[in-house]
Amino acid sequence: MSLTEEPAGATSQWWRGAVIYQIYPRSFCDSNGDGVGDLRGVTDKLDHVASLGVDGIWLSPFFTSPMRDFGYDVSDYCDVDPLFGTLADFDALLARAHQLGLKVIIDQVWSHTSDQHPWFQESAASRDNPKADWYVWVDAKPDGSPPNNWQAMFGGPSWTWNPRRRQYYLHNFLVEQPDLNFWDPQVQDAVLAAGRFWLDRGVDGFRLDVINFIFHDKALQDNPQAPYERPPRVPVLYQRHIHDRSQPEALAFLGRLRAMMDEAPGRMTVGEIGDEDPIARQQEYTAGVHRLDTAYGFNLLDARHPTSALFAGVMARWDNASGWPAWSLSNHDVDRYPTRLAGDDPALTRLLMAILVCMRGTTFIYQGDELGLPQGHVPFDKLKDPFAKAVWNGGAFRDGARTPIPWEPEGPAAGFSSNPDTWLPLDPAHRRLAASVQESDPASMLNFTRQLIAARRVSDALKTGDVKILSLATGLLGFERHAPGEQVICLFNLTRDAVEAPVADSAQVLLAINEAWAEGDGHVRLPAFGGLILSLEP
Repeated sequence: MSLTEEPAGATSQWWRGAVIYQIYPRSFCDSNGDGVGDLRGVTDKLDHVASLGVDGIWLSPFFTSPMRDFGYDVSDYCDVDPLFGTLADFDALLARAHQLGLKVIIDQVWSHTSDQHPWFQESAASRDNPKADWYVWVDAKPDGSPPNNWQAMFGGPSWTWNPRRRQYYLHNFLVEQPDLNFWDPQVQDAVLAAGRFWLDRGVDGFRLDVINFIFHDKALQDNPQAPYERPPRVPVLYQRHIHDRSQPEALAFLGRLRAMMDEAPGRMTVGEIGDEDPIARQQEYTAGVHRLDTAYGFNLLDARHPTSALFAGVMARWDNASGWPAWSLSNHDVDRYPTRLAGDDPALTRLLMAILVCMRGTTFIYQGDELGLPQGHVPFDKLKDPFAKAVWNGGAFRDGARTPIPWEPEGPAAGFSSNPDTWLPLDPAHRRLAASVQESDPASMLNFTRQLIAARRVSDALKTGDVKILSLATGLLGFERHAPGEQVICLFNLTRDAVEAPVADSAQVLLAINEAWAEGDGHVRLPAFGGLILSLEP
């Protein structure tokens, strides 16, 4: 498929109000018995994904990589790592997804590469080769110390000494993940060419990893200290990151990216934004028609207290005139939400999924959330993630969100693999939540998730309508969604006490959560963690 061809059935803004299912290939399904998930395994399970009623998938990195950060350290942007399969396997996955009516967006990790990428190998060889300036190289201070105080996300300084060039290079993450120098137009050309390669293969869009990290302050000014009451868990949190990320020049690059995407109708971009005020930065990166389509941050992903103020607050910031947000409760970078937010309470887990699906924006559901999987237990000696090891305090952190998906309750690896020795250990507690077990239970989390997504799919108000936050008693979250000819009211009780809330007598129940009910007397009854999605006469 050429870049200018539109995928079958594409619409220019299909992503507005879409529900997209994130797949972390290493942990989804292993087709060849090596204990690691792969692209053929993903293809084998796409029927399950399609049965949820979602609009598409986001596929985490499957590119050639030494796997120091499990694919987020790319050594070839335009090929598949043999661990996951081949380009033919990807093409087969893409074709099957499109056959099932699923869009496919893929990660693009452009802020940095692996230190094994040929670009870096050439750049590090000398100060005068054609790619000498493709990475951020800086001389040492007169005393030999790094050029400034910038701290890397995974711990330690953002600078590492290279003895061949006798210079430091910048890395916002691992030492093995050197930052590309986006001040060099050739770098921008090269990463856009990589993106064009995948667009030409027919992908429907990109999730752009840490896209606000692509530029740094040329003057290399020190970052100021961040306020804190107790010492943070990693040095990066001691600083306000005003010079090593979110530079204004990134917006011009987004314009170049948008121009390329506009040549490919029906494709979309979603940016990952990590910043001091992520919503403000997301709005900046999605403003107008020359930037990203949507963006998400960590307001909900980092949250640990599911209050009505949390959800009302983020929705109010993204008012109806402020662009289009994206939301998720879990992903591969954070503890799973049933544990982190719901405290492993099944009723609250359901309620939070309902809130997510009803929010204005594009919804991302992480693999296993439809099963209500709690955070997986991984003993320290089995941890693989370098960040999980760096911040270990007794929990598995990112590895606990990356354990294999249980497809069956029995078998050596619960249907994930024929090999009991999987890359991360399967949590035995997950077996009882296996997809096959929940498939036959009408009251399961799996079937509840399907009901939620089905309700959203048939409602213009829930998909793309405006939102109005309601003023209700403490602990109650209420908001209206409006579209031409349709009005929906969403009520959620985030407390353990039964409560009542007023509604119009004409309200009709579209979906009840955790045995909430409406009696038609102008009030609804919401038990602990109960909720209602109601249709009102416009």
